[in-house]
Amino acid sequence: MKVMCLKKSRTKYTCNAYLILGTWSTLKDVNTLVDVGTDGSIVEAISKIYTGVGKKPVEQIIITHEHFDHAGGIKEIRSLYNAKVYAFKQFEGVDETLKDGQIVRIGDRDFEVIHTPGHSSDSICLYCEEDKTLFSGDTPLRVSTPGGSYSIEFIQALENLIRRDVRTIYSGHDNPVEENAGDMIRRTLLNVKSSSLIVESRG
Repeated sequence: MKVMCLKKSRTKYTCNAYLILGTWSTLKDVNTLVDVGTDGSIVEAISKIYTGVGKKPVEQIIITHEHFDHAGGIKEIRSLYNAKVYAFKQFEGVDETLKDGQIVRIGDRDFEVIHTPGHSSDSICLYCEEDKTLFSGDTPLRVSTPGGSYSIEFIQALENLIRRDVRTIYSGHDNPVEENAGDMIRRTLLNVKSSSLIVESRG
């Protein structure tokens, strides 16, 4: 698996968008974008990447949640590459909804869809057991101190995540976490449990 964080827009607030390819860019690999950013500015970066002979540069798009900085560029990028769009809930531009626990092929790896309501009700993470890699979107996994309020559903999502061996985290806005990623999630869970609870997750 090859993971490339694409160049952000210099003029608009946006997220990290990731292009994920197979290690050898074979025909059976599924070239995948995880999030697309606010606009279509990542197209220029994609055009400079070798994505395989006879393959579309982007074959599918997976959105980690509906917020504009992650999903605003769907229309332009979807139409340019004729790529299928997946998300946890239906909104404009989404072709198919994902389910918690569903396995999806990304690049040359299988990823598990993990519903992580907290930042938003439709937030998901994508976990690859083989590479011990997690794409976390805006799921808050670096909560360094108690405080604030969190939903019971978010605590349950964190408990679900710590049952997996996570060694690398690619998030929606920060640099990759490549050391002590699992410990970071466990500390976050402890701090969240020491904070206030709310009945429903954020929309």
